[in-house]
Formats: sequence, C-alpha cells, structure tokens
Amino acid sequence: MSPPTRPVEGAAEARLLAVDDATLRLVDLALAEDIGPGDWTSRWTVPPRARLEGTLVAGERGVVAGVAVAAAVFRRLNPRVEVEPRHGDGDDVRAGDVVLCVSGPARAILSGERTALDFLRRLSGVATLARRYVEALAGTGAAVLGGGNGTPGWRLLESAACRAGGARAHRLGLYDVVRLRAPHIALAGSVAEAVHRVRDQNSRGLSVEVEVSDEGGAAEAASAGADTLLLASANPDVVRAVGRALQRARPRPPM
Repeated sequence: MSPPTRPVEGAAEARLLAVDDATLRLVDLALAEDIGPGDWTSRWTVPPRARLEGTLVAGERGVVAGVAVAAAVFRRLNPRVEVEPRHGDGDDVRAGDVVLCVSGPARAILSGERTALDFLRRLSGVATLARRYVEALAGTGAAVLGGGNGTPGWRLLESAACRAGGARAHRLGLYDVVRLRAPHIALAGSVAEAVHRVRDQNSRGLSVEVEVSDEGGAAEAASAGADTLLLASANPDVVRAVGRALQRARPRPPM
C-alpha cells in the first residue's frame, strides 16, 4: 500500500454505490477465508488505536471495476474506515494511477487490504478483457455480450465488470433467459418443437435463445420464432453460411 496522495478534483465518489446483500455475503466469505480466527500479525504488532492512510494503485494499464466492492471490504471490517475513490467502474487507468484512498483504523485496513485488492484485480481484469474485445469489434456492427457463464457466486459482479468494459448485459442464469441447448432439443424432439413448447408456456415473456451448429438448425430455429441464435463451436465458414441463411428468414433473429 502506497502513501496517500492529494485528492483530485472530480473524484468518483458519486459512483461509489452501496453493494447488495449478495455481494456483502461474498465479501464476508472472502474475509473469513483470509482472516480465519484472526489476523495475528496485525493484532500482535499494531496498537489498537493506530490509524493508517494509504492508496490502492493500478499495477498496469486497464479498465477499473469493483471499486464499491473493495470499499465494502474495508467498511465491513470497521465502519470507521473512510474510503475515497479516485476512479469509478469503467474508467481507463495507467500503471501507478490511484484508484482508491483509505484512511482509518490501521488494523482494519491492513486486514482488508489483500481481499480488497483481490476483488479489484479480478473484476478489473474482466473489464479490461471485455474492453479489448469491444475495441477489436468496433465498426463491425457486432456486440460483445457479458453474461452468467462466469465464476459461481461472482456472476453479478463479473457481469457488471463486463458492462464496465463496454459489453452488453446478457443472461445471468437459468431464470432470466430461455436457452435451448442440444439436450433440450433432443428431449423435445426437434428445434421447432422445443421453441413451440416454450412459446406456449412463456408467461414471463423471457427471451428465447437457441444453440445451433449449422445453417439447417439456424433456419429451423428462426422459422419457429427464436429470438436469438447462438452458434456453438462454429468456425468462420459456418458463421458465414448461417448468416446467408438468415438473410432469407423473416423476422430475422440476431446471432
């Protein structure tokens, strides 16, 4: 942890929002895993009333995500820890840029430092990778989707990190989108039958996605009324063939 620097005008305090209960449970789990029965190093060397000021800085160029979670780590250990963000989720930073300033009870800050950094590093890494894909696809009309295929327990956080990197929000779990995969289709009998069964029961108005592997499956799903087609393990030639097939579909679902 580096010594504090002078506050800058226009700090990201407005973007330091309260985290939800699910995130707090994850923070508590992470702290319990790291601290266990006690941070004996800090307890045995740091006076109880000692105070500390410091900064969390970016180790390399990238996109910030997880600032509010990092702040919650320190505040969970001691609500008297003051947190001042210098950057918010979605901000570009360079190596050495100050992301977060903390001040307050030294024991709490030292005990929470590693966990706060772990959240920041992972979520900023997700945001940075998402930004790279978004920039690589700029001008093509294609979009990067950030959804719920991430780490169990981290899905909401990783999805938010993807959005911080410029990706679009997408499916988080089994509850918010209908995704018909090969097993569903096989058990229903066909792509069309699977889509029709969903349409007949879809009182929640969920989007219907169908995983397909060739232009025949894509055409069948489009004709049945799928909202979105997902190409599973498709090479560029298959993608082009499916695209040509969908040019003739009305309405044309996105891929």
